[in-house]
Amino acid sequence: MSETRQITLPITGMTCANCVATVERNLKKVDGVASANVNLSSERAMIDFNPELTQLSELINRVQRAGYDVAVGEAEILLKEIREAQDGQRLEKVLIAVEGITEAQVNLSADKVRVKYIPTVISQVEIRRTIKSAGFEPLAIEGEYEDAEALARQAEISQQWRLLMIGLAFTIPLFGLAMARDFGLLPMTIAHASWLNWLLFLMATPVQFYVGWQYYTGAFTALRNKSANMDVLVAMGTSAAYFYSIPVTLGWIEGHVYFETAAVIITLIKLGKFLEARAKGRTSEAIKKLVGLRAKTARIIRDSVEMEVPVDEVMVGDLVQVRPGEKIAVDGVVIQGRSTVDESMLTGESLPVEKRPGDAVIGATLNKMGAFTFEATKVGKDTALAQIIRLVEEAQGSKAPIQHLTDRISAVFVPFVILIAALTFLVWYFLIPLSPTAEVNLFTRALINMVAVLVIACPCAMGLATPTAVMVGTGRGAEMGILLKSGEALERAGRITTVVLDKTGTITKGQPSVTDLIVTNPEVLQFETALPVNAPNSPGLRELNSTGMDENQLLRLAASVERGSEHPLGEALLAEAGNRGLKLSEPGAFEAIAGQGVAAEVDGIPVLVGNARLFESQGISIGDAQTTISQLQAQAKTVVLVGVNQQLTGLIAIADTLKDGSVEAIKDLQRMNLKVAMITGDNQQTAEAIASQVGVDMVLAEVLPGDKAEAVKAFQKEGQVVAMVGDGINDAPALAQAEVGIAIGTGTDVAMATAPVVLISGDLRGVPKAIALSRKTLRIIKENLFWAFIYNILLIPAAAAGLLNPVLAAGAMAFSSIFVVSNSLRLKRVRLF
Repeated sequence: MSETRQITLPITGMTCANCVATVERNLKKVDGVASANVNLSSERAMIDFNPELTQLSELINRVQRAGYDVAVGEAEILLKEIREAQDGQRLEKVLIAVEGITEAQVNLSADKVRVKYIPTVISQVEIRRTIKSAGFEPLAIEGEYEDAEALARQAEISQQWRLLMIGLAFTIPLFGLAMARDFGLLPMTIAHASWLNWLLFLMATPVQFYVGWQYYTGAFTALRNKSANMDVLVAMGTSAAYFYSIPVTLGWIEGHVYFETAAVIITLIKLGKFLEARAKGRTSEAIKKLVGLRAKTARIIRDSVEMEVPVDEVMVGDLVQVRPGEKIAVDGVVIQGRSTVDESMLTGESLPVEKRPGDAVIGATLNKMGAFTFEATKVGKDTALAQIIRLVEEAQGSKAPIQHLTDRISAVFVPFVILIAALTFLVWYFLIPLSPTAEVNLFTRALINMVAVLVIACPCAMGLATPTAVMVGTGRGAEMGILLKSGEALERAGRITTVVLDKTGTITKGQPSVTDLIVTNPEVLQFETALPVNAPNSPGLRELNSTGMDENQLLRLAASVERGSEHPLGEALLAEAGNRGLKLSEPGAFEAIAGQGVAAEVDGIPVLVGNARLFESQGISIGDAQTTISQLQAQAKTVVLVGVNQQLTGLIAIADTLKDGSVEAIKDLQRMNLKVAMITGDNQQTAEAIASQVGVDMVLAEVLPGDKAEAVKAFQKEGQVVAMVGDGINDAPALAQAEVGIAIGTGTDVAMATAPVVLISGDLRGVPKAIALSRKTLRIIKENLFWAFIYNILLIPAAAAGLLNPVLAAGAMAFSSIFVVSNSLRLKRVRLF
């Protein structure tokens, strides 16, 4: 059985939540489609389907049959040479067969091929590679780095702007003329002239059927699909006003014409939709910033030749040179040179990170002062930046659970409004008598109130309330190095009451390191046996005869012994010696004593490195050093004893040190009224020592990795909403059990972590930021939904009661959507703490 595939289609023509429901419903009808999620804010559809049962073309056709379209990019590719017509036909067949390409036309005379494609499915670079694989040589791609989807969206906005300008050109004089007549500002001969109504008719008609044609087509397709959307309401409301005015103009019935009402409604709604589209474009700025981070070219060494190539042509295994101030093209590993790299654009960390041979580098980060060469390990869609962009796009396209309520209401909202409008007409026509001073007849009064109800109702605000906030929130998170992988994760993180932190690798660095070096017997090497004169590999020890033991000399002896060991504590000693630039000697007569330590000779001097049991077995007294050892152990440090010439010479304390920012992060969480628990497999004493340093509320010690999920479950049974923070691998069961799993990343493994939230930088301070951002986003969603619902709850009855003029209703309706989008955009600049 074939695996399910996921693709994203950029949809055009959607205006409200009912449009979203229509597209989703139609896509789900296609055989082989497992799920379809459509986002009104991003205007994208994420579709999971079985490629053996359906093809991309069927999905596109279904969207178009529903009355909408798919945004298409266009590229002109110049070819080196096309010799004959058969070559052109062959290339066209090759391109058309590629998924995502909708049209391909070869121009033999110009040696060009014009390709239309869906930018979310295939890129221009992939098209270029397809042409190469077919045996042709593409020379250039016009606008190779342009965002084709953005261009298609911009073309749509430009079309809306053009229609708006035409609408304003007719509506402003139409409205001015109508108001001047109604308020007695026109001469009587003009105000009562029969041709005036015909002039108003001529000015209103282009607005009704050219500027507003989209509402008629949208209403038709919605009704054909057995649904009703905003287009139905606008088309019904404006048509009622417009077509009622025609028999009045013809003199068939007496009354007032309302051509200006229909025209103003359409133009105001068009203005609102244009401003809404502009504002919605700003909700996706975070993605645009991420895309803009990528380098355009790379300087590579291939076959011993240095060359500059487009970044998309870099292959795994290429050697890439980076000079000071340049962007790193792709992901890789440094093989030569040293430098510092600014990774803040991806991780949110402001301090540059030092890079040396063996260190990983991330594409799109900025090299600072040094120059280095690295080997490319991940290119194209596999780079960390590409993974981050994909994850953010998926998050922005997902639905938060709170949105399901909106979807259910939207499904019945428009039919309900039409019913209210019909009842409004009937009540005002049949049940409410006309005032003796009324200037309109019963029919006109009922009609105007009905139109007001149809126009005031706004399903758009409800449809935009959640997705716009999710888009801005996830985008803001990405800018801070926080990946919120779905709207559900964003919403759940905003409801957290308890945060459980794994100790190793989360609160602490997860790498034992030397914290204390204490020389207990500095005179131990003031002995009679001097080093031989011909001992060139023993610099420094000769000086011991006159100066005595110091920290560096103690560490040099212990680390030299540990060169023959593979113990983690030995690695910590070697790492510290390397950091201090100490030159080590090769140990002789090396012996590992199980459970106690090691013994060896360093430059002929017998050295012991181990625990207290080792010294007891050798008959060496620890003496007063036991007090210091106990003090260090109380601080969660492991103490290594060092003996020289059968005497205790010094103590070396090793601990898994705290990460920078751990204490600050935990304080921030507590200030947010969250309970903070630390979970670890360490013994109670060690756990309590670490806990006292960072100030957590609860300590769960001696917990095996497999039992961490049960510990999370225990909190949940108490009614707590739990976030589990861990490394994403060893803590996988606990991360899955928690309401929100937060994985500590390293900047390159963001796609591997299964947790719904990933901190790219690995900085624990990202946890309170993620929760604060989620809380702010959830608050914005609730504000949006409150506005959307209270707007309709209050104003629909007001319109039905005859308290709203249709023109004012149209203005209010246009403003409601703009308010929701603008409110969501506040997340871009809101303070988290």
